[in-house]
Amino acid sequence: MNIAVFVSGNGSNLQVMIDAERKGSLADGRIALVVSSRADAYALQRAEQAGIKTFVLEDKDSSSREDYDKKVLDQLRQEKIETVVLAGFMRILSRVIIEPYSNKILNVHPALLPEFKGAHGIRDAFQARRKKTGVTIHFVTEELDEGPIIMQKEVLIDEKDTLESLEEKIHEVEHEIYPEAVRLFAEGKIFVKNGAVIIKE
Repeated sequence: MNIAVFVSGNGSNLQVMIDAERKGSLADGRIALVVSSRADAYALQRAEQAGIKTFVLEDKDSSSREDYDKKVLDQLRQEKIETVVLAGFMRILSRVIIEPYSNKILNVHPALLPEFKGAHGIRDAFQARRKKTGVTIHFVTEELDEGPIIMQKEVLIDEKDTLESLEEKIHEVEHEIYPEAVRLFAEGKIFVKNGAVIIKE
């Protein structure tokens, strides 16, 4: 299964996926392409060090969101990509990509959806003084952070936690469950039925 990982920044989740593939922990999943919305993203260096092909397309290179996604889609088709994994990709995908990859685009969100949607899930949970938050892996739909949930794991917020320490906790859990979700998907064990995810053991 050819996988494209979409990135915009540091790429720690990309690195976890690369490491998992090396260990044989992604089943037959193979990272065939890394797509970045920023030319200066450190994630690109991670990809290049791992010998993975990269494709960079910045906002200024397209006239609209749909035009951007069409250019990316052309690249996905060229590389015969079967699954897309979003790993800190700071763009909202349009139906141009979502429709042909329906229930084949995975995303990680740093909160327990449906709570704290959007780009600041960790900060929002911390400022709300919740006792727990977590990580959600879900499929991407046209509605922001609304896609069927694949798996979730709670993270307790301690009274001594700072925003920075909570971010570290969240990232640890992301690195634990995201490769697991990708592995299950690659093994054909994840299905969507009536808008809900079924995981076949």
